[in-house]
Amino acid sequence: MDDLVSVSWLAANMASADVVVLDASWHLDPKRDGRADYDKQHIPGARFFDLKALSDPAAGSPHMLPSAEAFGAAMTELGVAPHDRIVVYDDSAIHTSARAWFMLRHFGATQVAILDGGLPCWIAEGQPVTAEPPPSRPARFDAKVARPQAVATKAELLRGTGMPIADARPAERFKGTTPEPRPGIEPGHIPGARNLPMSELYGPDGRFRPVGELKAAFAAAGVDPERPFVASCGSGVTANSLIFAARLLGNRDTRLYDGSWSEWGADPLTPKEVG
Repeated sequence: MDDLVSVSWLAANMASADVVVLDASWHLDPKRDGRADYDKQHIPGARFFDLKALSDPAAGSPHMLPSAEAFGAAMTELGVAPHDRIVVYDDSAIHTSARAWFMLRHFGATQVAILDGGLPCWIAEGQPVTAEPPPSRPARFDAKVARPQAVATKAELLRGTGMPIADARPAERFKGTTPEPRPGIEPGHIPGARNLPMSELYGPDGRFRPVGELKAAFAAAGVDPERPFVASCGSGVTANSLIFAARLLGNRDTRLYDGSWSEWGADPLTPKEVG
């Protein structure tokens, strides 16, 4: 299974016993609720991957990765096993399936793909949706951190990783010309970081741009997608689109700064740049 699958591929393979479909929609817009939208309509058989619940409640920053034990228990309850062929999708403006893709692989899933274009493209191509809950599915997910080095910490960045930092936030937030949406967070960016807004990676229909256009987007930001880099954003969600896009270009050595600007910008002792 490829890392990125089409609507036609999923429609042809979703009946396979080892294919599990997950709706990972989550929204910054407080007027939208991913779970409520899922309950109204989703791809038949899809299970709801709750990004909000699948985070560390004790962390000081939002959306931080949970423990392996907590993640494994949640996937077991959901009916997902680490060796399933897992396809994640979303109906979110911030393409949250990339975060689910990263988390699943981080905790040991071996075959995870993103549905290109998500639910909107599924519907646009005439595929069915339902409000029916999926059938129960016995599974066991013994989670382990498959690649610890894939996550960078604030302490590591302060010491210096020797890797460039790519920030997926919109340009206005990166430059510090617009206030951060979360209280107590200073404006700006990590010194030396380059700005590659997540939106630059997607076409108008929500699908990933072709390889040539992805390469051009990285080049315009001054980031070499074929060399290791650290991806950051507001709270560790949209940065995963940069990691996934780099993977489409052959890069397997990217790292995620999970705390991202929510952690860095809240610390009065960290250096910050604006402009």
